[in-house]
Amino acid sequence: MSEAPVEERPGLRERKKARTRASIREHALRLFREQGYDATTVDQIAEAADVSPSTFFRYFPTKEDVVLQDEIDVLAIGAFENQSPDLSPVAAFRAAAKEAFASLGEEELTRLQETAELTLTVPELRARAMDEFARTIEQIAQAAARRSGRDQDDFAVRNVAGAIVGVIMAATMPWSDWADHEARPDMLGRIDAALAHLEAGLPL
Repeated sequence: MSEAPVEERPGLRERKKARTRASIREHALRLFREQGYDATTVDQIAEAADVSPSTFFRYFPTKEDVVLQDEIDVLAIGAFENQSPDLSPVAAFRAAAKEAFASLGEEELTRLQETAELTLTVPELRARAMDEFARTIEQIAQAAARRSGRDQDDFAVRNVAGAIVGVIMAATMPWSDWADHEARPDMLGRIDAALAHLEAGLPL
């Protein structure tokens, strides 16, 4: 009887890097809550996280990236590639999004909601978010190409990736909803509904 494969744990170096990255984000978000995004400097974040400014920039190229870079994209794209090849790209990404959100703990979900709110309400972050959307399209196109055996620059592959990101943007970026802290939108619910609508052919 063969033994079950042993899941490899990340090495000590990788775990330390992950802890440092998480610490920087945690202190940055706390300072943003306490004194506002604009009033918070990289030096203040680095001091609070007990790292040097140069270490901060090794993990996050800019202050905006502390907010814009999160785990959900990595988790969703990884899950997307692992979905059954029988599923259409949109159905596979819809299943992957549910799987990615389900893997997050309450603290991680709260942090994701907080970073999403910052992205939608701070002008500098909103502008920089377009770069992240473009990067996400590239990542989804690469994953969709691997699933389909086609080139990532294939017209249909890029259209699918752009459509997925587009409906998610449309569903999660209604500015007025974020002004009401008592009625913050259900992010996963909106994303799933948007992908379901896309999967159905965007009927009106």
